[in-house]
Amino acid sequence: MNLHEYQGKEILASFGVRIQRGIVAHTAKEAVDAAKQLTAETGTGWHVIKAQVHAGGRGKGGGVKLAKNLKEVEEIAGQIIGMTLITPQTSAEGKKVHQILVAEDVYYPGASETKEFYMSVLLNRGTGRNMIMYSTEGGMDIEEVAENTPHLIFTEEIDPGTGLLPFQARKIAFNLGLSGTAFKEMTKFVASLYKAYDESDSSMFEINPVLKTSDDKIMAVDAKVSIDDNALFRRKQYAEMRDLREENAIEVEAGALGLNYVDLDGNVGCMVNGAGLAMATMDLIKQAGGEPANFLDVGGTADAARVEAAFKIILKDPAVKAILINIFGGIVRCDRVAQGVIDAYKNMGTINVPIIVRLQGTNADLAKELIDNSGLDVQSAVQFQEAADKVKAVLG
Repeated sequence: MNLHEYQGKEILASFGVRIQRGIVAHTAKEAVDAAKQLTAETGTGWHVIKAQVHAGGRGKGGGVKLAKNLKEVEEIAGQIIGMTLITPQTSAEGKKVHQILVAEDVYYPGASETKEFYMSVLLNRGTGRNMIMYSTEGGMDIEEVAENTPHLIFTEEIDPGTGLLPFQARKIAFNLGLSGTAFKEMTKFVASLYKAYDESDSSMFEINPVLKTSDDKIMAVDAKVSIDDNALFRRKQYAEMRDLREENAIEVEAGALGLNYVDLDGNVGCMVNGAGLAMATMDLIKQAGGEPANFLDVGGTADAARVEAAFKIILKDPAVKAILINIFGGIVRCDRVAQGVIDAYKNMGTINVPIIVRLQGTNADLAKELIDNSGLDVQSAVQFQEAADKVKAVLG
């Protein structure tokens, strides 16, 4: 589950990480009020206006701007709120901005002495350990740094048995070229950041930039945070931060129906039970010359109602040119799934895309008989390759 910048910063601050302070605003008037409050609390005269969307690269898309007075705060806020923001990390359609963060200006006098770093905490799936990734080259173009100068990207892996050790935090501060007060501040920052990541059950914390101010403070100027969905049952305070407006509408609807669904860019809708079988089915579709339009695991209780709901979800995608249903009947009986397909087909009326059904396992013979005798425009298959061949045929 992705969070907005301001939400990520709230989590960081709760673990003692110094952050660039800010206030959320939904209108230009609220933005001006927020700027006045920040001026009273921090003394800052300039403010940074940041669009709050689930995407990086906001600055490149015009979603981050500096306001030097209250008039500019109002003008810029009015421009950004309601705009469709397109960044390198959004789709071509972009994302609508519903709210902004009015933040203090932390690049105060002595800016020549400031320094921006990059830092993230995430799981290294190759080693099964958390790691801290960091660089001396923070800022908007960290992707180019990784591509063109990979030697400037450092990593520090954390032993799960010991957690982050003090010498590792010092090593990171040393590799970032810090000394004196800034060195000590960075070691505290790293320790607090890792604690925030670990104890919030996050899958990623990305801070870009981490700023060394002209008076040697270390703070998070940005925060890109993803919480592990599987841990939300014990992190209800974070679950409440979910912003459904930022998520794929079809995926949200599928989740409410209890379906495991991921929207993709292909032309063949998939309805499968079991994640492993779903991945294999998607591979087979590609080998047959198609592209999966979705990942959809209906689970082990694929009754008629569930199958019908899955049909409706798949058909919301106008790019779908065929549907492949691939069910292995272990706990669930194949004849029940077949009857669910038939009932769903009849209840939904005309379905204008070819449907290929492969049912294997318990009562598979009965299931094939039901499909073949239904009189509906549904093709049955027995072998995996046979199903793929039929998909290839209907795609032309």
